[in-house]
Amino acid sequence: MPWKATSAMDERVRFVMDAERQETSFAALCRRYGVSRQAGYEWACRYREEGVLGLSERSRARHTQAHATSRSMVKAIVRLRSKHPSWGPKKLRARLQREYRGLVWPAVSTIGSVLAQRGLVVARRPRFRVAAMVGSLRACDEANTVWGIDFKGWFRTGDGRRCEPLSLSDLATRYVLRLQAVPRTSFDDVWPLLEAAFREYGLPVAIRSDNGTPFASSAPGGLSRLAVKLIKLGVVPERIAPGKPQQNGRHERLHLSVKLETANPPAANLRAQQRRFDRFQRMFNEERPHEALKLTPPAEHYQPSERVYTGRLREPVYDAECDVRRVRQGGELRWRGKLIFLTEALAGEPVAITQIADNDWRLSYATVDLGSIDSNAKFTARRGGACPAATPQPFPPG
Repeated sequence: MPWKATSAMDERVRFVMDAERQETSFAALCRRYGVSRQAGYEWACRYREEGVLGLSERSRARHTQAHATSRSMVKAIVRLRSKHPSWGPKKLRARLQREYRGLVWPAVSTIGSVLAQRGLVVARRPRFRVAAMVGSLRACDEANTVWGIDFKGWFRTGDGRRCEPLSLSDLATRYVLRLQAVPRTSFDDVWPLLEAAFREYGLPVAIRSDNGTPFASSAPGGLSRLAVKLIKLGVVPERIAPGKPQQNGRHERLHLSVKLETANPPAANLRAQQRRFDRFQRMFNEERPHEALKLTPPAEHYQPSERVYTGRLREPVYDAECDVRRVRQGGELRWRGKLIFLTEALAGEPVAITQIADNDWRLSYATVDLGSIDSNAKFTARRGGACPAATPQPFPPG
Protein backbone atom coordinates (compact mmCIF):
# COMPACT_ATOMS: atom_id res chain seq x y z
CA MET A 1 0.00 0.00 0.00
CA PRO A 2 1.58 3.34 -1.00
CA TRP A 3 2.28 6.08 1.52
CA LYS A 4 -0.29 8.82 1.67
CA ALA A 5 1.37 12.14 0.84
CA THR A 6 0.13 15.39 2.37
CA SER A 7 1.25 18.98 2.08
CA ALA A 8 1.75 21.61 4.75
CA MET A 9 -1.32 23.44 3.42
CA ASP A 10 -3.49 20.31 3.78
CA GLU A 11 -2.33 19.79 7.35
CA ARG A 12 -3.18 23.36 8.29
CA VAL A 13 -6.69 23.04 6.81
CA ARG A 14 -7.29 19.83 8.80
CA PHE A 15 -5.97 21.51 11.93
CA VAL A 16 -8.33 24.51 11.73
CA MET A 17 -11.28 22.21 10.86
CA ASP A 18 -10.59 20.12 13.96
CA ALA A 19 -10.17 23.28 16.01
CA GLU A 20 -13.59 24.57 14.80
CA ARG A 21 -15.32 21.34 15.92
CA GLN A 22 -13.88 21.78 19.48
CA GLU A 23 -13.98 18.01 20.13
CA THR A 24 -10.73 18.18 22.12
CA SER A 25 -8.72 20.81 23.93
CA PHE A 26 -6.62 23.20 21.85
CA ALA A 27 -3.42 22.12 23.60
CA ALA A 28 -4.10 18.44 22.86
CA LEU A 29 -4.89 19.30 19.24
CA CYS A 30 -1.57 21.14 18.88
CA ARG A 31 0.31 18.15 20.34
CA ARG A 32 -1.45 15.80 17.89
CA TYR A 33 -0.33 17.93 14.91
CA GLY A 34 3.13 18.58 16.34
CA VAL A 35 2.91 22.39 16.40
CA SER A 36 3.24 24.98 19.12
CA ARG A 37 0.14 26.61 20.56
CA GLN A 38 1.43 29.98 19.28
CA ALA A 39 1.49 28.65 15.72
CA GLY A 40 -1.88 26.99 16.20
CA TYR A 41 -3.52 30.19 17.44
CA GLU A 42 -1.99 32.10 14.52
CA TRP A 43 -3.42 29.66 11.96
CA ALA A 44 -6.83 29.73 13.57
CA CYS A 45 -6.83 33.54 13.64
CA ARG A 46 -5.76 33.80 10.00
CA TYR A 47 -8.48 31.31 9.00
CA ARG A 48 -11.21 33.34 10.71
CA GLU A 49 -10.00 36.60 9.07
CA GLU A 50 -9.08 35.43 5.55
CA GLY A 51 -10.48 31.95 5.13
CA VAL A 52 -8.47 29.12 3.60
CA LEU A 53 -6.23 31.53 1.65
CA GLY A 54 -4.96 32.91 4.96
CA LEU A 55 -3.26 29.55 5.63
CA SER A 56 -0.93 29.82 2.60
CA GLU A 57 2.82 30.32 3.08
CA ARG A 58 3.88 33.92 3.61
CA SER A 59 7.17 35.71 3.10
CA ARG A 60 9.38 35.77 6.16
CA ALA A 61 11.04 39.00 5.07
CA ARG A 62 10.84 41.91 7.43
CA HIS A 63 8.07 44.42 6.79
CA THR A 64 10.49 47.25 7.57
CA GLN A 65 14.22 47.46 6.81
CA ALA A 66 16.47 49.56 9.02
CA HIS A 67 18.82 50.34 6.11
CA ALA A 68 16.25 50.51 3.30
CA THR A 69 16.71 53.23 0.69
CA SER A 70 14.45 56.13 1.57
CA ARG A 71 11.65 57.15 -0.75
CA SER A 72 13.23 60.55 -1.30
CA MET A 73 16.48 58.91 -2.46
CA VAL A 74 14.61 56.56 -4.76
CA LYS A 75 12.77 59.52 -6.27
CA ALA A 76 16.07 61.38 -6.78
CA ILE A 77 17.60 58.31 -8.47
CA VAL A 78 14.63 57.83 -10.78
CA ARG A 79 14.45 61.56 -11.57
CA LEU A 80 18.14 61.73 -12.54
CA ARG A 81 17.84 58.55 -14.58
CA SER A 82 14.84 60.03 -16.42
CA LYS A 83 16.94 63.09 -17.22
CA HIS A 84 19.89 60.97 -18.42
CA PRO A 85 18.48 57.63 -19.69
CA SER A 86 21.89 56.38 -20.87
CA TRP A 87 23.62 56.79 -17.48
CA GLY A 88 24.29 53.65 -15.47
CA PRO A 89 24.30 53.21 -11.66
CA LYS A 90 27.96 54.31 -11.30
CA LYS A 91 27.41 57.63 -13.06
CA LEU A 92 24.11 58.25 -11.27
CA ARG A 93 25.68 57.65 -7.85
CA ALA A 94 28.69 59.85 -8.62
CA ARG A 95 26.46 62.69 -9.82
CA LEU A 96 24.13 62.43 -6.81
CA GLN A 97 27.09 62.47 -4.43
CA ARG A 98 28.31 65.71 -6.03
CA GLU A 99 24.87 67.35 -5.86
CA TYR A 100 24.00 66.21 -2.31
CA ARG A 101 27.31 66.05 -0.51
CA GLY A 102 25.78 65.68 2.97
CA LEU A 103 23.95 62.41 2.16
CA VAL A 104 25.23 58.85 2.07
CA TRP A 105 23.91 57.33 -1.13
CA PRO A 106 23.30 53.58 -1.55
CA ALA A 107 25.77 51.27 -3.24
CA VAL A 108 25.96 50.97 -7.03
CA SER A 109 24.31 47.54 -6.85
CA THR A 110 21.40 48.97 -4.85
CA ILE A 111 20.89 51.77 -7.36
CA GLY A 112 20.93 49.13 -10.10
CA SER A 113 18.20 47.22 -8.24
CA VAL A 114 16.12 50.39 -7.92
CA LEU A 115 16.36 50.93 -11.68
CA ALA A 116 15.55 47.29 -12.44
CA GLN A 117 12.50 47.25 -10.14
CA ARG A 118 11.05 50.21 -12.01
CA GLY A 119 11.76 48.83 -15.47
CA LEU A 120 14.45 51.40 -16.25
CA VAL A 121 17.09 48.86 -17.28
CA VAL A 122 17.27 47.54 -20.85
CA ALA A 123 19.07 44.23 -21.19
CA ARG A 124 21.86 44.26 -23.77
CA ARG A 125 23.35 41.42 -25.71
CA PRO A 126 26.85 40.58 -24.43
CA ARG A 127 29.59 41.54 -26.87
CA PHE A 128 33.05 40.12 -27.21
CA ARG A 129 35.58 42.87 -26.55
CA VAL A 130 38.58 43.12 -28.84
CA ALA A 131 41.82 44.51 -27.44
CA ALA A 132 42.82 47.79 -29.04
CA MET A 133 45.76 47.63 -31.47
CA VAL A 134 47.83 50.70 -30.73
CA GLY A 135 50.88 50.04 -32.90
CA SER A 136 52.80 53.25 -33.59
CA LEU A 137 49.98 55.52 -32.41
CA ARG A 138 50.76 57.90 -29.60
CA ALA A 139 49.73 57.22 -26.03
CA CYS A 140 46.86 59.47 -24.93
CA ASP A 141 48.19 60.18 -21.44
CA GLU A 142 48.10 63.99 -21.26
CA ALA A 143 45.71 66.68 -22.41
CA ASN A 144 46.30 67.94 -25.97
CA THR A 145 48.66 65.11 -26.84
CA VAL A 146 46.13 63.53 -29.21
CA TRP A 147 42.78 64.82 -30.35
CA GLY A 148 40.29 62.52 -32.03
CA ILE A 149 38.21 63.64 -34.99
CA ASP A 150 35.52 61.80 -36.92
CA PHE A 151 32.07 61.95 -38.42
CA LYS A 152 29.49 60.21 -36.28
CA GLY A 153 27.54 58.93 -39.26
CA TRP A 154 24.80 60.80 -41.04
CA PHE A 155 21.10 60.53 -40.32
CA ARG A 156 17.98 62.44 -41.34
CA THR A 157 16.16 64.88 -39.10
CA GLY A 158 12.38 64.95 -38.81
CA ASP A 159 12.03 67.18 -41.88
CA GLY A 160 14.03 64.74 -44.01
CA ARG A 161 17.25 66.77 -44.19
CA ARG A 162 20.61 65.06 -43.93
CA CYS A 163 22.56 65.71 -40.72
CA GLU A 164 26.34 65.06 -40.79
CA PRO A 165 27.76 65.55 -37.24
CA LEU A 166 31.50 66.17 -36.90
CA SER A 167 33.04 65.53 -33.48
CA LEU A 168 36.39 66.60 -32.04
CA SER A 169 37.60 65.54 -28.59
CA ASP A 170 40.72 65.41 -26.44
CA LEU A 171 41.41 61.70 -26.04
CA ALA A 172 43.22 61.94 -22.69
CA THR A 173 40.53 63.87 -20.81
CA ARG A 174 37.54 62.94 -23.05
CA TYR A 175 36.72 66.64 -23.29
CA VAL A 176 34.46 67.37 -26.29
CA LEU A 177 35.95 70.30 -28.21
CA ARG A 178 33.41 70.43 -31.03
CA LEU A 179 30.16 68.69 -31.93
CA GLN A 180 28.78 70.35 -35.02
CA ALA A 181 26.56 69.39 -37.93
CA VAL A 182 28.35 70.30 -41.18
CA PRO A 183 26.88 70.42 -44.71
CA ARG A 184 29.36 67.97 -46.27
CA THR A 185 32.39 65.84 -45.40
CA SER A 186 34.73 68.10 -47.34
CA PHE A 187 37.85 70.11 -46.52
CA ASP A 188 36.03 73.42 -47.05
CA ASP A 189 33.40 72.47 -44.45
CA VAL A 190 35.70 70.82 -41.90
CA TRP A 191 38.64 73.24 -41.86
CA PRO A 192 36.76 76.32 -40.53
CA LEU A 193 35.42 74.27 -37.61
CA LEU A 194 38.86 72.82 -36.89
CA GLU A 195 40.52 76.22 -37.13
CA ALA A 196 37.98 77.68 -34.67
CA ALA A 197 38.91 74.92 -32.20
CA PHE A 198 42.61 75.74 -32.64
CA ARG A 199 41.96 79.39 -31.87
CA GLU A 200 40.00 78.51 -28.74
CA TYR A 201 42.05 75.63 -27.34
CA GLY A 202 45.47 75.85 -29.03
CA LEU A 203 47.25 73.13 -31.02
CA PRO A 204 47.54 69.45 -30.08
CA VAL A 205 50.57 67.31 -30.84
CA ALA A 206 48.55 65.00 -33.10
CA ILE A 207 45.04 64.51 -34.46
CA ARG A 208 43.82 60.93 -34.89
CA SER A 209 41.25 60.01 -37.52
CA ASP A 210 40.12 57.19 -39.75
CA ASN A 211 40.99 56.99 -43.45
CA GLY A 212 37.91 58.75 -44.77
CA THR A 213 37.42 62.10 -46.46
CA PRO A 214 38.74 64.74 -45.81
CA PHE A 215 41.22 63.33 -43.30
CA ALA A 216 42.98 61.05 -45.78
CA SER A 217 42.94 60.11 -49.45
CA SER A 218 44.17 57.49 -51.87
CA ALA A 219 47.13 59.71 -52.78
CA PRO A 220 50.73 58.70 -51.95
CA GLY A 221 51.16 58.54 -48.18
CA GLY A 222 47.40 58.93 -47.79
CA LEU A 223 47.84 62.71 -47.83
CA SER A 224 44.87 65.02 -48.22
CA ARG A 225 44.60 68.83 -48.24
CA LEU A 226 43.66 68.72 -44.56
CA ALA A 227 46.60 66.46 -43.65
CA VAL A 228 49.06 68.73 -45.46
CA LYS A 229 47.71 71.79 -43.68
CA LEU A 230 47.98 70.08 -40.30
CA ILE A 231 51.58 69.12 -41.01
CA LYS A 232 52.40 72.75 -41.88
CA LEU A 233 50.96 73.77 -38.51
CA GLY A 234 53.22 71.28 -36.73
CA VAL A 235 50.37 68.85 -35.95
CA VAL A 236 50.84 65.17 -36.80
CA PRO A 237 47.88 63.64 -38.68
CA GLU A 238 47.62 60.16 -37.19
CA ARG A 239 45.43 57.58 -38.92
CA ILE A 240 44.17 54.30 -37.62
CA ALA A 241 44.47 51.12 -39.65
CA PRO A 242 41.60 50.51 -42.09
CA GLY A 243 38.75 48.61 -40.43
CA LYS A 244 40.19 49.08 -36.94
CA PRO A 245 37.89 51.60 -35.20
CA GLN A 246 39.06 50.24 -31.81
CA GLN A 247 42.34 52.11 -32.37
CA ASN A 248 40.29 55.27 -31.85
CA GLY A 249 37.99 53.61 -29.33
CA ARG A 250 37.73 56.54 -26.94
CA HIS A 251 36.33 58.77 -29.67
CA GLU A 252 34.09 56.02 -31.05
CA ARG A 253 32.56 55.54 -27.59
CA LEU A 254 31.65 59.22 -27.60
CA HIS A 255 29.60 58.62 -30.73
CA LEU A 256 27.50 55.98 -28.96
CA SER A 257 26.59 58.50 -26.26
CA VAL A 258 25.82 61.13 -28.91
CA LYS A 259 23.48 58.72 -30.69
CA LEU A 260 21.64 57.63 -27.54
CA GLU A 261 21.18 61.11 -26.10
CA THR A 262 20.71 63.36 -29.13
CA ALA A 263 19.50 61.34 -32.11
CA ASN A 264 17.22 58.64 -30.74
CA PRO A 265 14.91 59.82 -32.24
CA PRO A 266 16.32 62.75 -34.26
CA ALA A 267 15.10 66.30 -33.76
CA ALA A 268 12.53 67.96 -36.01
CA ASN A 269 15.11 69.94 -38.01
CA LEU A 270 18.81 70.79 -38.20
CA ARG A 271 18.55 73.82 -35.93
CA ALA A 272 16.82 71.84 -33.21
CA GLN A 273 19.33 69.00 -33.67
CA GLN A 274 22.25 71.39 -33.22
CA ARG A 275 20.68 72.67 -29.99
CA ARG A 276 20.67 69.07 -28.80
CA PHE A 277 24.33 68.73 -29.71
CA ASP A 278 25.18 71.90 -27.79
CA ARG A 279 23.30 70.75 -24.67
CA PHE A 280 24.95 67.34 -24.88
CA GLN A 281 28.43 68.87 -25.20
CA ARG A 282 27.94 71.02 -22.11
CA MET A 283 26.46 68.13 -20.10
CA PHE A 284 29.15 65.66 -21.23
CA ASN A 285 31.99 68.05 -20.36
CA GLU A 286 30.70 69.56 -17.13
CA GLU A 287 28.23 67.12 -15.54
CA ARG A 288 28.55 63.55 -16.76
CA PRO A 289 30.85 61.44 -14.52
CA HIS A 290 33.39 59.44 -16.53
CA GLU A 291 34.63 56.11 -15.19
CA ALA A 292 38.08 56.50 -16.76
CA LEU A 293 38.40 59.82 -14.87
CA LYS A 294 37.43 58.32 -11.48
CA LEU A 295 33.81 59.36 -11.99
CA THR A 296 34.58 63.04 -12.46
CA PRO A 297 33.57 65.16 -15.49
CA PRO A 298 36.13 65.93 -18.23
CA ALA A 299 36.03 69.68 -17.53
CA GLU A 300 37.89 69.09 -14.26
CA HIS A 301 40.86 67.65 -16.16
CA TYR A 302 41.14 69.51 -19.45
CA GLN A 303 43.31 72.61 -19.91
CA PRO A 304 43.91 74.44 -23.21
CA SER A 305 47.16 73.72 -25.02
CA GLU A 306 50.25 75.81 -24.42
CA ARG A 307 50.85 75.77 -28.18
CA VAL A 308 48.98 78.89 -29.28
CA TYR A 309 47.52 78.90 -32.77
CA THR A 310 48.81 81.82 -34.83
CA GLY A 311 47.61 80.68 -38.24
CA ARG A 312 51.18 80.57 -39.53
CA LEU A 313 51.89 77.73 -41.95
CA ARG A 314 55.52 76.62 -42.20
CA GLU A 315 57.15 74.46 -44.82
CA PRO A 316 59.18 71.46 -43.64
CA VAL A 317 62.98 71.72 -43.60
CA TYR A 318 65.07 68.80 -44.88
CA ASP A 319 68.64 67.63 -44.35
CA ALA A 320 71.34 69.02 -46.61
CA GLU A 321 71.93 65.68 -48.40
CA CYS A 322 68.31 65.58 -49.62
CA ASP A 323 67.42 66.72 -53.10
CA VAL A 324 64.51 69.08 -52.49
CA ARG A 325 62.04 69.62 -55.34
CA ARG A 326 58.85 71.67 -55.37
CA VAL A 327 55.64 70.05 -56.61
CA ARG A 328 53.96 71.80 -59.52
CA GLN A 329 50.47 73.31 -59.27
CA GLY A 330 49.00 70.33 -61.10
CA GLY A 331 50.45 67.93 -58.52
CA GLU A 332 53.37 66.74 -60.71
CA LEU A 333 57.06 66.44 -59.85
CA ARG A 334 59.81 66.67 -62.49
CA TRP A 335 62.54 64.07 -62.07
CA ARG A 336 65.27 63.35 -64.63
CA GLY A 337 63.29 64.92 -67.44
CA LYS A 338 60.04 63.12 -66.64
CA LEU A 339 56.89 64.19 -64.85
CA ILE A 340 55.66 62.11 -61.94
CA PHE A 341 52.13 62.77 -60.73
CA LEU A 342 51.84 62.79 -56.92
CA THR A 343 48.73 64.62 -55.71
CA GLU A 344 47.23 68.09 -56.01
CA ALA A 345 47.22 68.25 -52.21
CA LEU A 346 51.02 68.85 -52.43
CA ALA A 347 50.82 71.56 -55.07
CA GLY A 348 53.53 74.14 -54.38
CA GLU A 349 55.01 72.12 -51.51
CA PRO A 350 58.68 71.03 -51.21
CA VAL A 351 59.35 67.30 -51.17
CA ALA A 352 62.62 65.51 -50.42
CA ILE A 353 64.30 62.88 -52.61
CA THR A 354 66.81 60.74 -50.72
CA GLN A 355 68.96 58.06 -52.33
CA ILE A 356 68.64 54.74 -50.53
CA ALA A 357 70.40 52.48 -53.07
CA ASP A 358 72.36 52.77 -56.32
CA ASN A 359 69.20 53.00 -58.46
CA ASP A 360 66.55 53.68 -55.86
CA TRP A 361 65.37 56.91 -54.23
CA ARG A 362 62.81 57.59 -51.50
CA LEU A 363 60.35 60.43 -51.87
CA SER A 364 58.92 62.06 -48.73
CA TYR A 365 57.03 65.07 -47.49
CA ALA A 366 57.98 66.10 -43.92
CA THR A 367 57.95 62.73 -42.14
CA VAL A 368 55.48 61.09 -44.53
CA ASP A 369 56.89 58.42 -46.82
CA LEU A 370 55.36 58.96 -50.27
CA GLY A 371 57.03 56.09 -52.10
CA SER A 372 60.12 55.28 -54.18
CA ILE A 373 61.57 56.16 -57.59
CA ASP A 374 63.78 53.86 -59.67
CA SER A 375 66.42 54.71 -62.26
CA ASN A 376 63.79 54.86 -65.02
CA ALA A 377 61.83 57.51 -63.09
CA LYS A 378 59.11 54.99 -62.31
CA PHE A 379 57.31 56.03 -59.14
CA THR A 380 55.88 53.40 -56.78
CA ALA A 381 53.53 55.11 -54.35
CA ARG A 382 53.13 54.13 -50.71
CA ARG A 383 49.41 54.17 -50.18
CA GLY A 384 47.94 55.15 -46.84
CA GLY A 385 51.28 55.62 -45.12
CA ALA A 386 50.84 56.87 -41.57
CA CYS A 387 53.08 59.52 -40.10
CA PRO A 388 55.63 57.95 -37.71
CA ALA A 389 54.54 58.80 -34.17
CA ALA A 390 58.06 58.99 -32.75
CA THR A 391 59.52 61.36 -35.36
CA PRO A 392 59.07 65.12 -34.80
CA GLN A 393 57.96 67.37 -37.60
CA PRO A 394 61.06 68.83 -39.37
CA PHE A 395 60.33 72.51 -38.89
CA PRO A 396 62.80 75.26 -38.16
CA PRO A 397 62.74 76.54 -34.58
CA GLY A 398 60.29 79.37 -33.82
